[in-house]
Amino acid sequence: MTALLAALLLLVLTPTTASAHRPTPDREPRLLVGGLSGGFGSTVGPDGALYVTEQGGGEVSRIDPRTGAVSLLASGLPTNNGTGVTDVAFVGRTAYVLTTFVTPEVGGTGVNGVFRVDGPTSFTLVADLGAWAAAHPPASSFFVKTGVQYAFEAYKDGFLVTDGHHNRVYRVGLDGSIAVQIAFENVVPTGLDVVGARAYLAQSGPVPHLPQDGKIVTFGPRSTEARQVASGGPLMLDVQAGHGHRLYALAQGTWPLGGPEGSPAAPDTGLLYEVGRHGSLEVVADGLDQPVSFQVIRGTAYVVTLGGEVWTVDLGGRHGHH
Repeated sequence: MTALLAALLLLVLTPTTASAHRPTPDREPRLLVGGLSGGFGSTVGPDGALYVTEQGGGEVSRIDPRTGAVSLLASGLPTNNGTGVTDVAFVGRTAYVLTTFVTPEVGGTGVNGVFRVDGPTSFTLVADLGAWAAAHPPASSFFVKTGVQYAFEAYKDGFLVTDGHHNRVYRVGLDGSIAVQIAFENVVPTGLDVVGARAYLAQSGPVPHLPQDGKIVTFGPRSTEARQVASGGPLMLDVQAGHGHRLYALAQGTWPLGGPEGSPAAPDTGLLYEVGRHGSLEVVADGLDQPVSFQVIRGTAYVVTLGGEVWTVDLGGRHGHH
Protein backbone atom coordinates (compact mmCIF):
# COMPACT_ATOMS: atom_id res chain seq x y z
CA MET A 1 0.00 0.00 0.00
CA THR A 2 1.33 3.40 -0.90
CA ALA A 3 2.77 5.68 1.74
CA LEU A 4 0.37 8.23 3.19
CA LEU A 5 3.19 10.61 3.02
CA ALA A 6 5.54 11.00 5.82
CA ALA A 7 5.03 14.48 7.08
CA LEU A 8 1.33 14.77 6.37
CA LEU A 9 -0.16 12.81 9.15
CA LEU A 10 2.86 13.73 11.12
CA LEU A 11 1.33 16.89 12.47
CA VAL A 12 -1.19 14.64 14.16
CA LEU A 13 1.75 13.54 16.25
CA THR A 14 3.44 15.91 18.65
CA PRO A 15 6.48 17.40 16.94
CA THR A 16 9.48 18.36 19.00
CA THR A 17 9.90 22.10 19.39
CA ALA A 18 13.53 22.35 20.50
CA SER A 19 15.81 22.04 17.50
CA ALA A 20 19.04 20.64 18.87
CA HIS A 21 21.84 20.39 16.34
CA ARG A 22 24.90 18.48 15.35
CA PRO A 23 25.89 21.08 12.80
CA THR A 24 28.51 21.21 10.12
CA PRO A 25 30.99 23.50 11.93
CA ASP A 26 31.37 26.27 9.34
CA ARG A 27 27.68 26.48 8.55
CA GLU A 28 25.96 26.19 11.89
CA PRO A 29 22.22 26.70 11.48
CA ARG A 30 20.85 29.68 13.38
CA LEU A 31 17.35 30.07 14.78
CA LEU A 32 15.53 32.98 13.12
CA VAL A 33 11.93 32.36 14.22
CA GLY A 34 10.24 30.08 16.75
CA GLY A 35 6.74 29.61 18.09
CA LEU A 36 4.79 29.25 14.85
CA SER A 37 1.74 26.96 15.07
CA GLY A 38 3.58 24.22 13.25
CA GLY A 39 5.43 24.79 10.00
CA PHE A 40 5.15 23.27 6.56
CA GLY A 41 5.30 24.77 3.06
CA SER A 42 7.08 28.01 2.22
CA THR A 43 7.83 30.40 -0.62
CA VAL A 44 9.56 33.70 -1.36
CA GLY A 45 7.02 36.43 -2.06
CA PRO A 46 7.26 39.22 -4.64
CA ASP A 47 8.42 41.48 -1.79
CA GLY A 48 11.41 39.22 -1.08
CA ALA A 49 9.96 38.03 2.25
CA LEU A 50 9.57 34.43 3.37
CA TYR A 51 6.01 33.09 3.60
CA VAL A 52 5.30 30.00 5.70
CA THR A 53 2.18 27.90 6.19
CA GLU A 54 1.16 26.93 9.71
CA GLN A 55 -1.06 23.87 9.51
CA GLY A 56 -1.85 23.76 13.21
CA GLY A 57 -3.49 27.17 13.15
CA GLY A 58 -4.74 27.31 9.57
CA GLU A 59 -2.56 30.34 8.92
CA VAL A 60 0.06 31.76 6.57
CA SER A 61 2.70 34.11 7.99
CA ARG A 62 5.08 36.58 6.40
CA ILE A 63 8.58 36.54 7.84
CA ASP A 64 11.15 39.27 7.29
CA PRO A 65 14.27 37.31 6.26
CA ARG A 66 16.58 39.87 7.85
CA THR A 67 14.90 40.48 11.21
CA GLY A 68 12.66 37.46 11.67
CA ALA A 69 9.66 39.73 12.30
CA VAL A 70 6.44 37.75 11.80
CA SER A 71 3.13 39.14 10.53
CA LEU A 72 -0.04 37.35 9.52
CA LEU A 73 -0.94 37.10 5.82
CA ALA A 74 -4.02 34.89 6.18
CA SER A 75 -5.94 32.92 8.80
CA GLY A 76 -9.09 30.86 9.03
CA LEU A 77 -7.97 28.14 6.62
CA PRO A 78 -9.28 24.61 7.23
CA THR A 79 -7.50 22.32 9.66
CA ASN A 80 -8.00 18.67 10.53
CA ASN A 81 -6.09 17.24 13.48
CA GLY A 82 -3.19 19.55 12.74
CA THR A 83 -3.11 19.11 8.97
CA GLY A 84 -4.55 21.64 6.54
CA VAL A 85 -2.80 24.44 4.68
CA THR A 86 0.28 22.76 3.32
CA ASP A 87 1.85 25.29 0.95
CA VAL A 88 1.74 28.88 -0.34
CA ALA A 89 2.67 30.34 -3.74
CA PHE A 90 2.37 33.64 -5.59
CA VAL A 91 1.24 34.48 -9.11
CA GLY A 92 2.29 38.07 -9.57
CA ARG A 93 1.38 39.77 -6.30
CA THR A 94 -1.54 37.43 -5.57
CA ALA A 95 -1.10 34.70 -2.96
CA TYR A 96 -2.54 31.20 -3.32
CA VAL A 97 -2.65 28.38 -0.79
CA LEU A 98 -2.87 24.60 -1.03
CA THR A 99 -5.00 22.69 1.47
CA THR A 100 -4.88 18.93 2.01
CA PHE A 101 -6.20 16.12 4.21
CA VAL A 102 -9.23 18.15 5.30
CA THR A 103 -12.03 16.34 3.43
CA PRO A 104 -14.93 14.49 5.12
CA GLU A 105 -13.28 11.25 3.95
CA VAL A 106 -10.56 11.74 6.58
CA GLY A 107 -12.70 13.39 9.24
CA GLY A 108 -12.46 17.00 8.11
CA THR A 109 -15.04 19.46 6.84
CA GLY A 110 -12.99 21.18 4.14
CA VAL A 111 -11.83 20.87 0.55
CA ASN A 112 -8.45 19.67 -0.69
CA GLY A 113 -7.58 22.32 -3.22
CA VAL A 114 -5.96 25.49 -4.45
CA PHE A 115 -7.44 28.69 -3.03
CA ARG A 116 -6.79 32.33 -3.96
CA VAL A 117 -6.17 34.56 -0.96
CA ASP A 118 -8.57 37.51 -1.35
CA GLY A 119 -8.07 39.01 2.11
CA PRO A 120 -6.79 38.13 5.59
CA THR A 121 -9.72 35.74 6.14
CA SER A 122 -11.34 35.41 2.70
CA PHE A 123 -10.48 32.84 0.05
CA THR A 124 -11.81 31.71 -3.33
CA LEU A 125 -11.59 28.06 -4.40
CA VAL A 126 -9.70 27.82 -7.70
CA ALA A 127 -9.54 24.03 -8.07
CA ASP A 128 -11.07 21.18 -6.01
CA LEU A 129 -8.23 18.67 -6.21
CA GLY A 130 -9.79 16.22 -3.76
CA ALA A 131 -12.95 15.81 -5.82
CA TRP A 132 -10.96 15.55 -9.05
CA ALA A 133 -8.60 12.94 -7.54
CA ALA A 134 -11.54 10.86 -6.29
CA ALA A 135 -13.14 10.98 -9.76
CA HIS A 136 -9.85 10.16 -11.54
CA PRO A 137 -8.08 7.53 -9.38
CA PRO A 138 -4.39 6.84 -10.00
CA ALA A 139 -2.90 3.65 -11.42
CA SER A 140 -0.81 3.20 -8.27
CA SER A 141 -2.40 1.79 -5.11
CA PHE A 142 -4.10 4.18 -2.68
CA PHE A 143 -6.56 4.21 0.19
CA VAL A 144 -7.47 7.90 0.51
CA LYS A 145 -9.63 8.70 -2.53
CA THR A 146 -9.16 12.47 -2.21
CA GLY A 147 -5.37 12.09 -2.15
CA VAL A 148 -2.74 13.87 -0.10
CA GLN A 149 -1.62 16.93 -2.04
CA TYR A 150 1.72 18.07 -0.69
CA ALA A 151 3.28 21.10 -2.41
CA PHE A 152 2.76 23.45 -5.33
CA GLU A 153 4.62 25.98 -7.44
CA ALA A 154 3.49 28.62 -9.91
CA TYR A 155 3.95 27.24 -13.44
CA LYS A 156 2.96 28.84 -16.74
CA ASP A 157 -0.72 29.88 -16.37
CA GLY A 158 -1.28 28.12 -13.08
CA PHE A 159 0.49 25.62 -10.88
CA LEU A 160 2.17 22.26 -10.60
CA VAL A 161 0.83 20.37 -7.56
CA THR A 162 2.28 17.17 -6.09
CA ASP A 163 0.10 14.41 -4.66
CA GLY A 164 2.30 12.23 -2.47
CA HIS A 165 -0.39 9.60 -1.95
CA HIS A 166 -1.60 9.29 -5.54
CA ASN A 167 2.00 9.47 -6.83
CA ARG A 168 1.51 12.14 -9.47
CA VAL A 169 1.94 15.81 -10.30
CA TYR A 170 -1.09 17.82 -11.43
CA ARG A 171 -1.16 20.77 -13.77
CA VAL A 172 -3.75 23.21 -12.40
CA GLY A 173 -4.89 26.26 -14.35
CA LEU A 174 -6.02 29.55 -12.86
CA ASP A 175 -9.30 28.74 -14.64
CA GLY A 176 -9.73 25.68 -12.42
CA SER A 177 -8.68 23.11 -15.00
CA ILE A 178 -6.90 20.02 -13.65
CA ALA A 179 -4.84 17.43 -15.53
CA VAL A 180 -2.10 14.93 -14.69
CA GLN A 181 1.25 16.42 -15.74
CA ILE A 182 3.26 13.30 -14.90
CA ALA A 183 2.51 10.08 -13.01
CA PHE A 184 4.81 7.73 -11.11
CA GLU A 185 4.98 4.36 -9.46
CA ASN A 186 5.05 4.37 -5.65
CA VAL A 187 7.74 7.05 -5.16
CA VAL A 188 5.88 9.58 -2.95
CA PRO A 189 6.51 12.91 -4.73
CA THR A 190 6.91 15.78 -2.26
CA GLY A 191 8.41 19.26 -2.70
CA LEU A 192 9.29 20.88 -6.01
CA ASP A 193 10.82 23.92 -7.66
CA VAL A 194 10.37 25.38 -11.13
CA VAL A 195 13.17 26.87 -13.23
CA GLY A 196 11.78 28.20 -16.50
CA ALA A 197 9.77 25.38 -18.06
CA ARG A 198 11.64 22.68 -16.12
CA ALA A 199 10.51 21.26 -12.80
CA TYR A 200 12.68 19.67 -10.12
CA LEU A 201 10.93 17.26 -7.78
CA ALA A 202 11.79 15.56 -4.48
CA GLN A 203 10.66 11.98 -3.87
CA SER A 204 10.73 10.50 -0.36
CA GLY A 205 10.20 6.94 -1.60
CA PRO A 206 7.71 4.46 -0.13
CA VAL A 207 7.65 3.38 3.51
CA PRO A 208 10.14 2.74 5.09
CA HIS A 209 11.67 5.73 3.21
CA LEU A 210 15.10 4.21 2.68
CA PRO A 211 17.87 6.69 1.79
CA GLN A 212 18.40 5.13 -1.65
CA ASP A 213 14.74 5.84 -2.44
CA GLY A 214 15.05 9.54 -1.53
CA LYS A 215 15.62 11.19 -4.89
CA ILE A 216 15.64 14.43 -6.86
CA VAL A 217 14.27 14.11 -10.40
CA THR A 218 13.51 16.57 -13.18
CA PHE A 219 10.95 16.79 -15.99
CA GLY A 220 9.85 19.22 -18.67
CA PRO A 221 6.44 20.30 -20.01
CA ARG A 222 6.11 17.30 -22.35
CA SER A 223 8.04 14.70 -20.33
CA THR A 224 6.32 11.36 -19.78
CA GLU A 225 9.11 10.18 -17.51
CA ALA A 226 11.32 12.04 -15.07
CA ARG A 227 15.11 11.94 -15.20
CA GLN A 228 16.99 11.23 -11.97
CA VAL A 229 19.31 14.02 -10.81
CA ALA A 230 20.48 12.64 -7.44
CA SER A 231 19.59 10.05 -4.83
CA GLY A 232 20.53 9.06 -1.29
CA GLY A 233 18.63 11.51 0.93
CA PRO A 234 16.66 9.89 3.77
CA LEU A 235 13.02 11.02 3.42
CA MET A 236 13.65 13.68 0.76
CA LEU A 237 11.08 16.46 1.03
CA ASP A 238 12.15 19.53 -0.92
CA VAL A 239 14.41 20.90 -3.64
CA GLN A 240 15.39 24.47 -4.55
CA ALA A 241 17.45 25.94 -7.37
CA GLY A 242 20.17 28.43 -6.51
CA HIS A 243 22.36 30.82 -8.45
CA GLY A 244 24.57 29.47 -11.24
CA HIS A 245 22.60 26.25 -11.79
CA ARG A 246 23.23 25.12 -8.23
CA LEU A 247 20.61 22.80 -6.76
CA TYR A 248 19.88 22.16 -3.09
CA ALA A 249 17.84 19.39 -1.49
CA LEU A 250 16.27 18.80 1.91
CA ALA A 251 15.90 15.41 3.61
CA GLN A 252 13.87 15.08 6.80
CA GLY A 253 16.13 12.32 8.07
CA THR A 254 16.07 8.81 9.46
CA TRP A 255 12.61 7.30 9.39
CA PRO A 256 11.76 5.21 12.49
CA LEU A 257 11.51 1.57 11.41
CA GLY A 258 8.19 0.13 12.44
CA GLY A 259 6.63 3.58 12.72
CA PRO A 260 3.15 4.14 11.29
CA GLU A 261 2.75 5.56 7.78
CA GLY A 262 2.84 9.31 7.91
CA SER A 263 5.09 9.52 10.94
CA PRO A 264 7.98 11.99 10.68
CA ALA A 265 11.69 11.28 10.68
CA ALA A 266 13.52 10.95 13.98
CA PRO A 267 14.31 14.31 15.61
CA ASP A 268 17.56 16.05 14.72
CA THR A 269 18.38 13.82 11.73
CA GLY A 270 17.47 16.23 8.92
CA LEU A 271 19.99 17.19 6.23
CA LEU A 272 20.42 20.05 3.78
CA TYR A 273 22.44 19.11 0.68
CA GLU A 274 24.02 20.72 -2.31
CA VAL A 275 23.56 18.52 -5.37
CA GLY A 276 26.86 17.89 -7.13
CA ARG A 277 27.39 17.97 -10.87
CA HIS A 278 27.26 14.19 -11.21
CA GLY A 279 24.43 13.57 -8.79
CA SER A 280 26.40 13.50 -5.57
CA LEU A 281 24.91 14.97 -2.38
CA GLU A 282 27.22 17.19 -0.35
CA VAL A 283 25.99 17.87 3.20
CA VAL A 284 25.65 21.60 3.81
CA ALA A 285 24.01 21.26 7.25
CA ASP A 286 22.92 18.31 9.35
CA GLY A 287 21.18 17.73 12.68
CA LEU A 288 18.09 19.62 11.50
CA ASP A 289 14.96 18.85 13.52
CA GLN A 290 12.19 17.48 11.28
CA PRO A 291 12.60 20.05 8.48
CA VAL A 292 9.73 20.19 5.98
CA SER A 293 10.60 22.87 3.39
CA PHE A 294 13.17 25.54 2.60
CA GLN A 295 13.85 28.57 0.42
CA VAL A 296 17.05 30.22 -0.79
CA ILE A 297 17.33 34.00 -0.41
CA ARG A 298 20.58 35.86 -1.16
CA GLY A 299 22.97 33.04 -0.34
CA THR A 300 21.08 31.84 2.74
CA ALA A 301 18.80 28.83 3.09
CA TYR A 302 15.71 29.35 5.26
CA VAL A 303 14.64 25.96 6.63
CA VAL A 304 11.13 25.50 8.05
CA THR A 305 10.59 22.78 10.65
CA LEU A 306 7.54 20.81 11.62
CA GLY A 307 7.74 22.23 15.13
CA GLY A 308 7.17 25.78 13.88
CA GLU A 309 10.68 27.18 13.62
CA VAL A 310 12.72 28.77 10.83
CA TRP A 311 16.48 28.23 10.78
CA THR A 312 19.01 29.94 8.53
CA VAL A 313 21.97 28.18 6.93
CA ASP A 314 24.75 30.14 5.23
CA LEU A 315 25.35 28.61 1.82
CA GLY A 316 28.91 29.86 1.79
CA GLY A 317 28.47 32.66 -0.70
CA ARG A 318 26.43 30.49 -3.05
CA HIS A 319 23.73 32.94 -3.90
CA GLY A 320 20.12 31.94 -4.39
CA HIS A 321 17.99 32.85 -7.38
CA HIS A 322 15.74 35.24 -5.44
